[in-house]
This record gives sequence, C-alpha cells and structure tokens, in this order.
Amino acid sequence: MSAAPPFDLSDPEWYAHRFVEGQDAFRFIRLSRADHRAVPFLTDAYLGDRGAHRDVPASEVLGLEKGRLHFLFHSAFCGSTLLTSALDRPGVAMGLSEPVLFNDVTGFRLRGAQGPAVARAADLSLRLLARPYGPGEAVVVKPSNLANPLAELFLAVQDQARAVFLYAPLETFLISVVRKGLPCRLWVRELLEGYLRMGYIDLGFEQGDYFRQSDLQIAAVGWLAQHAHFARLVEKLSPARIATLDADRMTQDPAAALMAVAGHCGLTLDSAAIAEIVAGPTFGQHSKSGAAFTSEDRSAEYAAARAAHGEEIDMVLEWARRVADTAGVALSPPNPLLS
Repeated sequence: MSAAPPFDLSDPEWYAHRFVEGQDAFRFIRLSRADHRAVPFLTDAYLGDRGAHRDVPASEVLGLEKGRLHFLFHSAFCGSTLLTSALDRPGVAMGLSEPVLFNDVTGFRLRGAQGPAVARAADLSLRLLARPYGPGEAVVVKPSNLANPLAELFLAVQDQARAVFLYAPLETFLISVVRKGLPCRLWVRELLEGYLRMGYIDLGFEQGDYFRQSDLQIAAVGWLAQHAHFARLVEKLSPARIATLDADRMTQDPAAALMAVAGHCGLTLDSAAIAEIVAGPTFGQHSKSGAAFTSEDRSAEYAAARAAHGEEIDMVLEWARRVADTAGVALSPPNPLLS
C-alpha cells in the first residue's frame, strides 16, 4: 500500500470515519470514491485495514463550513442501501451508507454525554461528512437505524438539510425479519434495547412487557416507534424538510421514486439520467452482496418466507395494528413522496 498523502481537511478522500470521544478527536482514513462504491456499509467489517489513519482534535474542525447534506433515514430492510447507491452519481451527489460516525455520536449519548456535547459532536460530524467529492455535489447520507432517535438533532444542526424516511410496510418488514433468520431476530432485540435506553419507545408498555413478547412483536415495536417518531418530525419540522417513501412503491416504480427523492432534495437528476440509473446494474443486483438479484427474485423469496411463517406474521400484524390504534400511530406515515 502506497504512503498516504499529507492530511488535508479540505480533501474528502480523507474520510472522517470515527469520533474518538476519549480524545475529543476525529479519526480520518483514506477512501476514494471507488472505495465507497466497493462496500455496502462504511463499517470496519467491510472497509478492513485502510492503512495509516490520522486523529485530528475536534478543535481543528470547528471552522469547517456546512456543506449540502441530506438524510436518508430508514426503518431497515427497505432498500435504503440500494437507494443510497442509486443517488450516488458524479456531479450530482455522493452517497454515504451508514457511516460509523453516527453510531459513535449515538454511543456518546448512550454513555451519558450531555446535550451540548452531543450536539457539538453531531454538528462537527455532519460538517465533515458533507465535504463534497466533486464541484457542486451534495452528499446524501444514510445513518444506521441505531441513530434514528437523534434524527431531530441532526436536522437541527444541519438546518438546510432535507430528509426522506424510507420504510417497508409492516408486513413486508416482518417477512424480512423471518427471512433473515435467527441473527435478525436477535438484531431487532438489540435495536429495541438501544431505543429503550434512549427513551425512544412510547407505546404504552411497561418495561417488563418486552420479556413476554416474541421476536416479531419486538420487531413490530421498533418499527412502530420509528413511524411514530418520524410522523411527529414531519408535523414539527414541516413537510418541506421531511418526506416519506414506501419501499414497496419504490420497488414497483423506481424511476418515479428517484425523481421524487431528487426533487425533494434538490438534486439535478433529469428523466434521462434516472432512466440510465434504473436500467443500470444498481437495480439488478443485491445491494449487499452485488450478486444478480431482480425484483422478481425478491418477490419469490418473500413469498416463500410468507408461506413458511404465515401464521406467526398474521398474529403479530393483528397485534401490532391494535397497538398502533391505541397509541395513535399511523401505519402509513404522512407526506408520502409517492401517493
């Protein structure tokens, strides 16, 4: 591996990978645009050893200006990685898929950091992520689900940003959970644990109730909490800043979905560019593995999982609808990009 060039804060290829809270510093690694495109997530598991890194005190980042950055929040298992990749187009936008910086800021909050310190870490992290890779480009960043409780903070410190909340309808989401097996059933419990610690769940349950709920009930609770949160944000921050998108509608009409997202975020994608993206490899391969994977393949896999776990899914769907009615949570969130 060749030696890295001298550190330059204005160079986006010096990518801000971690917030080192014990040192009040940011850790930078070298990542080209091609490096970003080569991995589904910007995590250590996918990035591997990137060679030399630089730890830069947060005080040296304070003067960095805010760039054009927009958010793609999501409910999980809804094509968010695919959409981030589709919007990654030179001259238009750079797509960042689940930077660990969001997890670090969330962990900072979970470990007891006070509001002003968390806001400062979030502000500096977003300024670093917003550095464009090309002239005139925006950055579209997809945080992990773990960071969703801080969405309002992110939108406050990045006050010109627009956001899309992409979600799979509840039935589709539950099918994804059973299709992915035991690791996913464990993941939805881990996600709920983090949400409970951040006070993100307000659906009328007592703490002990969760011990008596099944994996799919836990999955539905996390899904409902996210929908309740983003519906409140649409009302509080205005539809001009936050829109919602049904992943099943995106799969059915990707061109219309891309046009709607681009319009909401002010990205310069015309119909010809969108047709090129939809006809290209992005929508014909698995967003995680890169293997060939069509919408027909996806439908077949979901149908098989639905058939195998139908009784469990139907029971939890009915239960979740009652919970949603009691808590006043709409299963279809407001301000949809595609009606």
